[in-house]
Amino acid sequence: MSFDGLFTRAITKELTETIKGGRINKIHQPYQNELIIIVRANGKNHKLLLSAHPSYARVQLTNEQYDNPQDPPMFCMLLRKHLEGAIIEDIYQIGLDRVIVFEFKGRNEIGDISYKQLFVEIMGRHSNIILVEKERNLILDSIKHVPPAVNTYRTILPGQTYIFPPAQHKQDPLLATKEDILKALDFNSGKLDKQIVEHFAGVSPLLAKEILFRAKLPHPDQLTDACLTIFRMIKAHEEIPTMIVNEKKETFYFFPLEHINGETKTFTTLSELLDRFYVGKAERDRVKQKGHDLERFVKNEIEKNESKIKKLHKTLEYAQNAEEFQLYGELLTANIYAMTKGMKQIEVQNYYDENGASITIELDPRKTPVENAQQYFSKYQKAKHAQTVVVEQIHKAEEELLYFENVLQQLENASPKDIEEIRDELAEEGYMKQKQRKSSKQKTQKIILEKYIATDGTEILVGKNNKQNDYLTNKVAARDEIWLHTKYIPGSHVVIRSKHPSSETIAEAAHLAAYFSKARNSSSVPVDYTKVRYVKKPNGSKPGFVIYENQQTIYVTPDIEKVLAMKEN
Repeated sequence: MSFDGLFTRAITKELTETIKGGRINKIHQPYQNELIIIVRANGKNHKLLLSAHPSYARVQLTNEQYDNPQDPPMFCMLLRKHLEGAIIEDIYQIGLDRVIVFEFKGRNEIGDISYKQLFVEIMGRHSNIILVEKERNLILDSIKHVPPAVNTYRTILPGQTYIFPPAQHKQDPLLATKEDILKALDFNSGKLDKQIVEHFAGVSPLLAKEILFRAKLPHPDQLTDACLTIFRMIKAHEEIPTMIVNEKKETFYFFPLEHINGETKTFTTLSELLDRFYVGKAERDRVKQKGHDLERFVKNEIEKNESKIKKLHKTLEYAQNAEEFQLYGELLTANIYAMTKGMKQIEVQNYYDENGASITIELDPRKTPVENAQQYFSKYQKAKHAQTVVVEQIHKAEEELLYFENVLQQLENASPKDIEEIRDELAEEGYMKQKQRKSSKQKTQKIILEKYIATDGTEILVGKNNKQNDYLTNKVAARDEIWLHTKYIPGSHVVIRSKHPSSETIAEAAHLAAYFSKARNSSSVPVDYTKVRYVKKPNGSKPGFVIYENQQTIYVTPDIEKVLAMKEN
């Protein structure tokens, strides 16, 4: 757990220094459990993110872009009513718990001064954001409601009295002495990291493991020295926002962790660190929530087409016996005189065989000799016709499979705003029912392409789904600009807005093409590039499908840091 009580203390200090005294300009609730509050402080606007997400709960300043819903949720409307125009008088933490309190001073409907509090409780799946009227300690509303049936001790509903989460009665590590640490820990019982977590407030298992690692040996003197050294550093606010990346996972904390191996990256602020750590993670979760039905539908279509192709190949194998059926029919016709009704088989000479070998032909005893011959001729005609039809069906099913694999890859790389475009495309192609729109305004939404800037300032555009790919390649891109796509791998169309880009810019654009493809986690990904004039969309082809020529190939290993750097530019 990286966002522990001590990390909460550090982020509270950062927020206090940056936005305390600021005025609330706007409030948005882009997603079910997340708020964006625009605060005007120290001459600039700051974007405050408050998240009660069950997996990604946090409080930070953010530079990420969020799409605001046309119809704001009720909790957002309530916050706008009570907090827009208010001043943030104070920001503080409750003890060393993961609870941050924002104190607001504003005016009510009749112009009188009123005081409100916003409690942000970062507690995993129990995380919450609660608006409280300070004078009466009364809950006005919360982003999540907790009725008495769920929690009899703390009911979180409008009109209820706000009660702090239950106190854990742990020692404050920032005030602890050597004697306090020795008294709290039983060195004979083992599991010292768990004991540190149990006895000291704000300490997570992650920090406890770091203390043990720095102590080197579980000796009382060495362990207490390691504890005191780290606690003194934390108390003095010697923060170095750090992220450690290795093959297993990414970890962050507000100072470097020596017990975790991996590449270490430091940041100027904790908020920058959190933006980098959560980039993609929270968004992927939102996409899954918003597009889980789409993903399930697309995966089902992939399975259906894979099964269909297998069955069609079996049918094709049977159809390839057409010549054999014709031979049997001709041989039976030539030997009608030797056959009688009721025979189950007949052995005849194969006059097409150079050696004149005999061949045994199965018969239907219920049919006459002529009917048996006609049956084989009928099988021949059906099989011959089936060869043409089945080959066409296999080709069509393979096209469908490729299309849905491409859509699945787009869902994996989609942002929440891309989901509706993918849904619309599937409806237009006749695969899904058209979703009812609430307003005509939504029907004419403009396609917005993702923009990146290369190191030399060249603009690069990326299509994140088939609608965007078609729009980018066929409408936006000029004929002599450079077009890129992963070779034989589902992915995005990428266009460099330059006729003669540098080799460095081509490499950077290739990183984008590889990153926004099915090969995102692979190395040495082949990316083709050519001029847009050589990219064609065949008549009647699926959305996003093109053919191209005169291409060159570059090999790159996708690097998220390069992608983020181009996005920040």
